[in-house]
Amino acid sequence: MISAIGLIAGLGLLILLTMRGVHIIIAATVSAALVAITSGVAMMPPFADADAPDYVTAYMRGFTGFFADWFFMFLLGAIFGEVMSASGAADSAAKFIIERLGVRYAVLAVVAACAALTYGGVSVFIVAFSVYPMAVSLFRDANLPHRFIPAALCFGSVTFTMTSAGSPEIQNLIPIEFLGTTAMAGWRVSAVVAVLLAITGYIWLQRMVGRAVANGETFEGALGEHVERDEGPLPHPILSLVPLIIVLAAFNLTDDMLGKYALVLALGLGTLAALAIGWRHRMQMPKAFGVGATGAVIAITNTCAVVGFGTVAQLTPAFQQALGVVTAIPGDPLIGAAIAVTVICGLTGSASGGQTIALPLIAPGYIDAGVEPGELHRVAALASGALDSLPHNGYVVTTIRAICGETHARAYGPVGALTVILPLVGLVLAVGLFIIF
Repeated sequence: MISAIGLIAGLGLLILLTMRGVHIIIAATVSAALVAITSGVAMMPPFADADAPDYVTAYMRGFTGFFADWFFMFLLGAIFGEVMSASGAADSAAKFIIERLGVRYAVLAVVAACAALTYGGVSVFIVAFSVYPMAVSLFRDANLPHRFIPAALCFGSVTFTMTSAGSPEIQNLIPIEFLGTTAMAGWRVSAVVAVLLAITGYIWLQRMVGRAVANGETFEGALGEHVERDEGPLPHPILSLVPLIIVLAAFNLTDDMLGKYALVLALGLGTLAALAIGWRHRMQMPKAFGVGATGAVIAITNTCAVVGFGTVAQLTPAFQQALGVVTAIPGDPLIGAAIAVTVICGLTGSASGGQTIALPLIAPGYIDAGVEPGELHRVAALASGALDSLPHNGYVVTTIRAICGETHARAYGPVGALTVILPLVGLVLAVGLFIIF
């Protein structure tokens, strides 16, 4: 009982502190400590029994494990974004879009760019780094509030693309290992849900931005530091898209051979292309590399902090009990699977982490009960993309704070509406369609 209270309190405290502006590293370590204490987990190795877990070791295992796995992707992603900005490529592409589509489509351009890269196989973390410079230019030219950029980035990356059939994102690929399916599993229902989320979400985002503008909000700039381009002629807009095209093409051509490290190659080539395009601004590039490197360290440590919290949470009796409860929900198995994956992803703050924990436990039982693997695959993928986007989610923290230089108080409202509420509606629709048809 105390463990359950502590787990809920720890998660609530993490969300509260994050929303109040407390640094995520402090918020995560304090919240994880509360979870450990209320579950009887020793605080340090000297106080733990032989072979028993302890708070410090578990937290740092999650923290350093994520850092080791993703540091180079974060580093090159951040540098790529800064070089795109300093070279003028981001401004050029943005002005081209504004001239062709008009300022009223600035939000659509950002969402579409994120969707194209995400469905093209670029990691959602890298998508945010890559598109942010163009988003700033678009929102500046259209005089739209900067605080809605995180919502546009997140909506285009983690809603109707990340968990859809055919997406090469890990959230759509994890079920393959446990269910023997393909990335296109449940594609008919997935297509219906994706179209609904894309249209509804875009209309909702536009209305939120429109209300803010009507209330007198304008573009006010980021709170964080980013490299400003020297004045001068911009590169040709078509040429400015070359680095993004190179990233997308290089990743997809080498993904089978290099796995996630294809991102390292792709971003490295994209950065070289951006450097070549912005050669006239070469004096700004050392600063761009420095700001990018600093931003990468901030971004990945923010995410590592949340991963550490999830690692500690998994040690508690309450987490194991909650896992047992949600996997034993009566009724249609797809409903139980949807709830199980949704809850676990919410507790861990990770779509991929939640699926990895849940699927080995629920997949065998549901398959034995006659559930069609493709349907279970799609439900699990969609379920992973809802409560994982609570304020403590690593991608949310990184996008709002490290990439966009915003605060949760200013930016999370639209993000939460589009990445929590909307995907939950899509999940319900998908389960309903699978049950009916």
